Amino acid sequence: MSDHQKRLEAFLDSRSQPRDLQSLTADASTREYFRISWNGSSAIACVYPEPFDPTSQPYLDVTRLFHAGGLPVADVYDYDGDQGVIVQEDLGDTILREVLLETDETDAKRKLDEAISLIARIQTVTQKAYDTNSIASRLKFDAEKLLWELNFFKEHYFTTYRKSPLTPDEDAEISAEFVTLASELESCATVLCHRDFHAANIMIDGRGQMRIIDHQDARIGSPTYDLVSLLLDRITEPPSREWLGEKRGYFLSVRRRLGLPALDEDQFANEFRLQTIQRCLKAAGTFSFQSVNRGKTYFVPFIKPMFRISLRSAESLGRFPFIQKILARAISQD
Repeated sequence: MSDHQKRLEAFLDSRSQPRDLQSLTADASTREYFRISWNGSSAIACVYPEPFDPTSQPYLDVTRLFHAGGLPVADVYDYDGDQGVIVQEDLGDTILREVLLETDETDAKRKLDEAISLIARIQTVTQKAYDTNSIASRLKFDAEKLLWELNFFKEHYFTTYRKSPLTPDEDAEISAEFVTLASELESCATVLCHRDFHAANIMIDGRGQMRIIDHQDARIGSPTYDLVSLLLDRITEPPSREWLGEKRGYFLSVRRRLGLPALDEDQFANEFRLQTIQRCLKAAGTFSFQSVNRGKTYFVPFIKPMFRISLRSAESLGRFPFIQKILARAISQD
């Protein structure tokens, strides 16, 4: 029995709830999830690796923020900081990613557009995040954070996964372009972002409604960040430029309908390409780390598509020649 389960059972005992639990598989998380019996019904228990202070716990804070903004997240039923446990509404087992793969083209388009609309709705909560002094308003995709993610990619793809570190000269050249990329994206960080908004973090509940999960890392970032994450996460074939342009246009139209400030389409497209490079390289670093350090080799097939998408974006921008060179080389390798 894991330490997580022991603490959950102690928590259930303290609440006079049955020790009726089912372990659920987390994707790339240090948290453990269990389906439990709660007051005669079903709930989900998230057990953290360490105790937490409820007054500054990110998941609790951002859940309160999202609820206040009318966003569809799970209700929190109870928590215990000493045991590191949060009990929340059971949203079922259906994730949007599976639905998109199984449904017909018309329904998939409708559901994807609905998910895109959720991104715009998250951005309408930006001011509320500041007004309530939410943790999310005090975190930002600044140059330091973005550069850390790019360096994480550099370390874990080339050294951990490929076991072939860049030479000192190569490292210096790509690092210089990473600094430029991160600095430009920092200037775009103006709205509330989920931070990991992809189709595996959207549940379809028993009423067929979309519900947002895994939102504890929300922060201020580019208006393009969550859109890049949703459209380009864990794919094996890069989508067409025309399709991406259509989805960007739809997102901008939803923003306008919600009363958000209008964004220039060409400028937004360029910002989207900048964010694509950063976000997809960050994802490739995570996939590399997870496949080697945690044995999750099912991430491997997604690495090179991230490179192809990033390379195409850099080529469209006509910038970052060394990133282009390194990515082209990585794509050509076995």
